[in-house]
Amino acid sequence: MLPRLILILGDQLTPDISALKGADPERDHVLMAEVQDEATYVRHHKKKLAFVLSAMRHFAGELRALGFKVLYVPLTDDHNTQSLPGEVRRHTAAGHYSDVVMTEAGEWRLRQAFSKLATDIPVPLEIRPDTRFLCSEEEFKDWAEGRKSLRMEYFYREMRRKTGLLMDDGQPIGGQWNFDSENRKPAKNDLFLPSPPSHTPDQITEDVISLVAETFADYPGQLTPFWFAVTRAQAEKAADYFITHALADFGAYQDAMLSGHRFLYHSVLSHYINIGLLDPLSVCWQVDRAYREGRVPLNSAEGFIRQIIGWREYVRGIYFLKMPDYASSNYLEAARALPDFYWSADTDMHCVRAAVTQTMEGAYAHHIQRLMVTGNFALIAGVDPGELHEWYLAVYADAYEWVEMPNTIGMSQFADGGLLGSKPYAASGNYINKMSDYCKSCRYSVSAKTGDDSCPFNSLYWDFMIRHRSRFAKNPRVSRVYTTWDRMKEDTRNAYTSTARAFLARLDAGKRL
Repeated sequence: MLPRLILILGDQLTPDISALKGADPERDHVLMAEVQDEATYVRHHKKKLAFVLSAMRHFAGELRALGFKVLYVPLTDDHNTQSLPGEVRRHTAAGHYSDVVMTEAGEWRLRQAFSKLATDIPVPLEIRPDTRFLCSEEEFKDWAEGRKSLRMEYFYREMRRKTGLLMDDGQPIGGQWNFDSENRKPAKNDLFLPSPPSHTPDQITEDVISLVAETFADYPGQLTPFWFAVTRAQAEKAADYFITHALADFGAYQDAMLSGHRFLYHSVLSHYINIGLLDPLSVCWQVDRAYREGRVPLNSAEGFIRQIIGWREYVRGIYFLKMPDYASSNYLEAARALPDFYWSADTDMHCVRAAVTQTMEGAYAHHIQRLMVTGNFALIAGVDPGELHEWYLAVYADAYEWVEMPNTIGMSQFADGGLLGSKPYAASGNYINKMSDYCKSCRYSVSAKTGDDSCPFNSLYWDFMIRHRSRFAKNPRVSRVYTTWDRMKEDTRNAYTSTARAFLARLDAGKRL
C-alpha cells in the first residue's frame, strides 16, 4: 500500500490537526516546506519570519518523535520550488503516494491556490476542515443568514452556550455576558507589571536567525533579541505564567498604555495560538478554572475568554463569509498613502512613535495600541485601508490574513461600512491622554485644540467627522458629535479645519509630523 503525503502548513503546528487524524506514522509521510512565496507576499517583520521558521522546524522534530517520517524542505534547498503548491507537485510527480491530505488553509489566496492544485497533481487531494476553531464556516454562515446586524456580542453568546465557558445551568456566571465596562482603567507606573517568559534561542533558532538575517536583510524590524517561545512546551509555560501572574489584572487594565511598558497585563499568547502551539479552547478552560478557584476576578476571565471564543472566532467567520470582495472594501474612500513613520517611527507624536518603535523592535503591540493609536491616526488622516492592512499583516507576529484583515478593514478603519463595527473608532487626543501617559512626553500639547503645537489627533478627529457627516449623522452612536460641532463658534470650527489641513499638507509633502 502506498503511503499518504500529509501536508502541514506553517500555521498548523498542532499534533492533532485534522490532516493528521488517522495517519499511520509507520506508513504515511509528512511534508513541510519553507518557501519564498509565503515569506515575501508582504514584507514580513524579520522577527515574525524567524518565529514561524523556528517553530516549524521544532514542530518537525515533534512529529519525528511521534514516529513520522517528515520530508522537511528548508528555504535554501536547491530543489525547493519556493511555493507550497509547487512542493506538493514535486513530491507527487514520481507516483510514490496514494493521495495528499491537508487541513484547509487559513488564508483566501492559499485556498485558491490549493483548489487549482487539486486538478494539477496525479493523485487525489483531500482538504479537511480546520477543527481547531469552535465555529465552522458553515455554522457561521447559518448564524449570519437573515440577520440585519452581524454584531459580535450575539455571536459570542452562542459560543459561550456551545462551550459552557463561564456558564452555570445555562446562564452566564455573574448574571451578564459582558463585563467590558469594568475593563477601562488607565494604568499607573507604580503598579506591579509582569513580563512574559523570555526563551533563550537554541541552535535551531540561532540557525534560523542567521538565515533570516542573510536572506531578508532589507525587511523591516529588529531580529534580535529573540525571546519568543518556539516549542509547545515553551508556549504552555507562557500560558501558565500569564494565568498565574497577569490574568487577575488583565481585565481592568487591558485598554491602558504606558511608556516603556509594552506588555502590561496582556497575555502575549496570540501568536502562539494562531500558529498552533497552543489550543485556544484549552487555554480558555484554564482561565475558567482560575476564576472558579477564586484566583482571578470575573471581569478578567470573561474579558480574555471573549477575545478568544468571541472576537477571534467572529472575525474568522466574517473573513470567509465576505471574501474575496472584503479585501478591497473602502467605504470611506480613503486614499492617502501610508506615512513613512509607520516604518521608521520618525514622528513627534509620542504615542505613534512609541507604538511603532515597539512594533519594529518586537513584532508586537497590544490591541489598544493598534486600534486607538496607529489605527486611529490612519482612520482620521484618511489613509488607504488596503495599505494599512498590509502593514499590520507584515509587522505583527500574530498576524494572519483571516484575523488581521477584518480587524483592520472592519474594526479599525470602518472600510466595510459598518458590517463589523457599529461606529468608527475615531478619537481625539483626549482618549489617548486618558488611557496612557504618552501625552506627558509629547512635543504636541493634548490640551491645545488647534494650532501648530496642538495634538494632531484633536483637529484631525473633527476634520474626519465633518468630512463624513453625510455618512455618520444618523448613526446613533456618533450623532451627538454633530450637535457639539454645530454649537461651536464659527471661528473655532474654522480653526479646527485649517489646523487639520495644515497637518495633512505636511503629511502629504513628506515633512515630519
